[in-house]
Amino acid sequence: MSSSVSEPVITSVLPQKQRGVAPSALGAVLLGATFHYLGPSFAVLLFAHVDAVGVAWLRLASAAVVFAVWRRPWTVLREAGPAERRTMLALGVVLAAMNAAFYLALDRAPLATVASIEFLGVVALAAYGVRSRRNVTALALSCAGIALLTEVQIAGSAAGLAWAAANCLGFVLYVVLGHRIATGDPESPARTAARAGGVDRLSVAVVVSAVVATPFGVAQAAPAFAHPPWLLWGIGVGVCSTVIPYVADQWAMARLPRASYALMLALLPVTATVCGVVVLGQVPARQELVGIGLVGAAVALHRPREAS
Repeated sequence: MSSSVSEPVITSVLPQKQRGVAPSALGAVLLGATFHYLGPSFAVLLFAHVDAVGVAWLRLASAAVVFAVWRRPWTVLREAGPAERRTMLALGVVLAAMNAAFYLALDRAPLATVASIEFLGVVALAAYGVRSRRNVTALALSCAGIALLTEVQIAGSAAGLAWAAANCLGFVLYVVLGHRIATGDPESPARTAARAGGVDRLSVAVVVSAVVATPFGVAQAAPAFAHPPWLLWGIGVGVCSTVIPYVADQWAMARLPRASYALMLALLPVTATVCGVVVLGQVPARQELVGIGLVGAAVALHRPREAS
């Protein structure tokens, strides 16, 4: 599909009459949140056969192939303005580093620990953009809900915690730069803005991330090429962990202020709990139900037009 046929550029300015979070944005966050945890569960199973950095490379490389065929990123990069091009390249480097840090952390610490540390950056972003008492209350409710759902578990080796902290920083940069490419560069030529949407610019970043990661991860991923099931599993990780959630993120980021999107990420542990019920039959404890209720109340209370 040519990048000339892309979604319209949508700014993050919400109509004044809109009070809560738009259903389309909320649905996109929920979709991305669901696959945010589904993908890593696949990746963990690969760690027995492929090094963590190799799994990260398989994820990025397979996603890059999908985006290259779907969006033709080289056309988007060629027509982008200088500032927009720098943002896409920076996001690509961040994605490569963040994914490597995430899997290195996941190989050395429990997922609950990595997720708990990751939320520190998200909470900071949401707090930075709070502009009303109502949204301060929503942020407090979401933090309480996250604490109950994740139980703020800190375990694992010192190296695992260090990689988790690096992943946290990378995730903050991903939200900042991802929101920038979702809303577009106001200084870009009108012709470029009309042709390229957030997903098109994302495709450039993902391809760049795969190129950056190749010298460090392709050798570690080599065992997968001799075992087709492992390779297919790695491709599945790329689709579930990168293509689907990152596209959903772009849809949500284009419709929400950055701080609002950061707060909506409190839905991540909620979707993890729901997946546990549906897939594993794990019935939530009373504490988890209270946490889900608090996060739901935070989302309902939050007003995007009172955030930045």
